[in-house]
Amino acid sequence: MDSNKDHGSIPPEAWRPAAKLAKSLSGPVERFMHVEASSGIVLLVAAVVALVWANSPWGDSYAHLWETPFTVGFGSLVVEESLHFWINDLLMAIFFLVVGLEIKREIVEGALSDIKQAALPIAAAIGGMIVPAVIFAALNASGPGSRGWGVPMATDIAFAVGVLTLLGKRVPAALRVLLLALAIIDDIGAILVIAIFYSSGIQLGGLIVIGIGLLILLLLLGMGIRPGFSYVIPSLVIWAGMLQLGVHPTIAGVMVGLLAPVKRWFGSEGFLRVAHEALEDFRQSMLDPNQGDHELMEPLSRLQTAGREALSPAYRLQTALHPWVAFAIMPLFALANAGVRLGEIEFGDPAGLAVLLGVGLGLALGKPLGIFGFSWLSVKLGLCALPPGVNWRGIFVIGAAGGIGFTMAIFIAELAFPGTGLLGMGKLAVLLGTGTAVLVALLAGSFFLGREQAKQVEHITASELESTPEYWTVGGFH
Repeated sequence: MDSNKDHGSIPPEAWRPAAKLAKSLSGPVERFMHVEASSGIVLLVAAVVALVWANSPWGDSYAHLWETPFTVGFGSLVVEESLHFWINDLLMAIFFLVVGLEIKREIVEGALSDIKQAALPIAAAIGGMIVPAVIFAALNASGPGSRGWGVPMATDIAFAVGVLTLLGKRVPAALRVLLLALAIIDDIGAILVIAIFYSSGIQLGGLIVIGIGLLILLLLLGMGIRPGFSYVIPSLVIWAGMLQLGVHPTIAGVMVGLLAPVKRWFGSEGFLRVAHEALEDFRQSMLDPNQGDHELMEPLSRLQTAGREALSPAYRLQTALHPWVAFAIMPLFALANAGVRLGEIEFGDPAGLAVLLGVGLGLALGKPLGIFGFSWLSVKLGLCALPPGVNWRGIFVIGAAGGIGFTMAIFIAELAFPGTGLLGMGKLAVLLGTGTAVLVALLAGSFFLGREQAKQVEHITASELESTPEYWTVGGFH
């Protein structure tokens, strides 16, 4: 039997003062990371740092840092690219993997699993993509800026949810869910736009590499090997195939995410049954005076498997990756891409001004008009209805928040204007349009979403919401 009866808050080998210090520091960090707006705050800070750094006396170091060659590989299999490439093309593939996981879960068991439930956010998202693109195209009908019509189409869910969080309890839960569902559909649209319109010339040899990666991935799934480190190699093969094919390699992340299983193996009932049996075997092993760690390993292994498989692989993977994406990858992307050097922008260039207006107005004006207009039209045509606790004032606030297009908009700008003078103008337009959308959303939310609206929906119970056809639930990018 274990003679150590003192199971305190720290392991026996730990140095108590150091452990207490680590615990005191980790508490505030954990609380900050659990606040919905926190990832948006980190993203905003990274963008401000990049902008200030790029326009400071040390601006040259900012530009040189991201062009630093970085080698990945071993032996003859070596790839040397800039740090900027590895961030935008490899690390952002993990961001797109999380997006793909969320899309898969919503299609199978969430907001997109029932067309009646998904009708309103689908209509709102379509309007929020079409109207900004039309505004941009109208101002950039021809010339070098015409490729940028996809820039103002996308919503940044981290920022948008963060803004709603800042509005506090005045935001009904159904309104927050509507924004999350809209953003998921918006991501699907942005992914399709990137894959179809912002990819280079197709090299068919890449299809063979992608096929090999998919074959390995499907073989692992068929063998019953659950997603984990074993899936890294086929995922990298698919990523390399996308790069060779000419499709932006981040789409590999979406593809892998869509293949992840969303069905629970054990589920809650299976977990309880296996856990009970494993704990009973563990107890019996402890009664044996000759037992050691080896004898305890087998029931503990079963307990660990049951705990892991009580949830779906897609949800587990999404939950594990989300903190890294929200607090590391996205801020690093912002730091590497938001540093617009204002002194190098030609504000007198008509093409640049057209891009500035097209993107800025597309985000700050086109998004709210498209989301609100298409939502209103779909309701009037009887295709869907407003969920309980949501009125047209709330839809306007959602539309304004939809204009917050930071991460994906800058990402598409990098693809639309590579190596041209319009890239800086496009990024500046994203920053200005997003900033305007944030202010409009906060002001509209404070004015339109009064405390009395929140009180009006307090009497709506969870069961009443779930029994309503227009109610849906979204896992969310929290």
